[in-house]
Amino acid sequence: MENLSIDQWVKQLCAIPEPEFSIPRVLQFTKQRAIQPETLAPYLFYAKSHYTRNLIYKCNLFEVMAICWDIGQVSRVHNHRDQNCWMVTPIGRLRVQNFRVDQRDQAHSTCHLIPSDAYDMDAEHPAVVQPEEPVHQVLNLPEFGQRSTSVHIYSYPYSSCEVYSIDKGVYADVPLHYSSEYGKLSPDEKLM
Repeated sequence: MENLSIDQWVKQLCAIPEPEFSIPRVLQFTKQRAIQPETLAPYLFYAKSHYTRNLIYKCNLFEVMAICWDIGQVSRVHNHRDQNCWMVTPIGRLRVQNFRVDQRDQAHSTCHLIPSDAYDMDAEHPAVVQPEEPVHQVLNLPEFGQRSTSVHIYSYPYSSCEVYSIDKGVYADVPLHYSSEYGKLSPDEKLM
């Protein structure tokens, strides 16, 4: 496996022509190229209260983001708005829990979620969100015992997603924001 700085990694990702920017091709890219963890330093913003979303690169075709997870932090159950997503975890380890959507009623924004497969990601095990089952949750389980950073490729960039409440059986559209952009912390971001 080739070991690259984040800048080299993004440069090589940019070299993939748009017609070839497919799920198998980008997954192959992530399996053949590792990110040197120390090169992520400008994008590592951890918060005690929530995971952070740190923009590294963005163009019309895709964006690259470092997501920083403190011990025990989890995402809400969500989808990616029919966009493709690949994930690598150069720092630490994360669990991904997928869900199957059942009995979806768009008129009332209700559905029932059924947990399906789960897997762990680390530096040697990248992943892709499967379009046929895109609803998932990312967890930095307490038993993993360390902070984690995952690098996500979203194609195309998007600014909102559906978030699901398993307990209530409802979902809603939620806007997304960056905690930092290109290594600069957003003014309204609180790292507490």
